[in-house]
Amino acid sequence: MKKIEEEELPTKDQCASSLKNIIDALYVLNGKWKIALILSLIQSSKRFNEIKKEIEGISSKILAKELKDLELNDFIKRTVHPTTPVTIIYEATDYSRTLKNVIHELSIWGEMHREKVKDSMRKKE
Repeated sequence: MKKIEEEELPTKDQCASSLKNIIDALYVLNGKWKIALILSLIQSSKRFNEIKKEIEGISSKILAKELKDLELNDFIKRTVHPTTPVTIIYEATDYSRTLKNVIHELSIWGEMHREKVKDSMRKKE
């Protein structure tokens, strides 16, 4: 097996397996809103309008669709309280908390990428 900087390269089978895993993960978490929604609800349970205010730029239609998708995949729980008017609370499930490390690493990478883009823009000036 070839080595780069003392790190072994994955085999063809390992790459194929990783690719399948990544495709599955991206299929469930696709789009620009799902991870943001999960993070918002991990912080605290919220009502629809509270989520909409917190996540700038998301439309009501897209928010409703994304919440439904996340609920179907067991990332969030929707609880209907029989009040007048009806109160619906969205909360993160234990399963959504398994994304903690993924979200943390994406945050670190996103910050690094933003700085790289800023540096690139400065060099062009």
